[in-house]
Amino acid sequence: MKNTIKILGAITALLLSQLATAQSDDGKDRRISLTNDTSVTIVEFYASNIDSESWEENILDGNYLSPGNEFIINIDDGSGYCLFDLKAVFADGDVVTNTKFDVCTETGWILFEE
Repeated sequence: MKNTIKILGAITALLLSQLATAQSDDGKDRRISLTNDTSVTIVEFYASNIDSESWEENILDGNYLSPGNEFIINIDDGSGYCLFDLKAVFADGDVVTNTKFDVCTETGWILFEE
């Protein structure tokens, strides 16, 4: 139970920090839900606008997203972009990317096993 509370507290802090980042002036909502519908923990998550030449910082920043959980991320980096490349890194080393993801029209990214 204590670990669950620590994880929820860390996720809450993460969400609040994402809401405090730069916002675009166009009024578009760039928040998405990231859902881990796999059996492996997500240990890193990145989102970079499509013209960025490298991945931005790890949004999870030392936290993780356990299987069966989700959280809301504000992808707005203040650039006005709607298209972002997304990358999730799993505890087992697997990496999944989603290119040209439209954060202005899509509401979430669900990662699942086939």
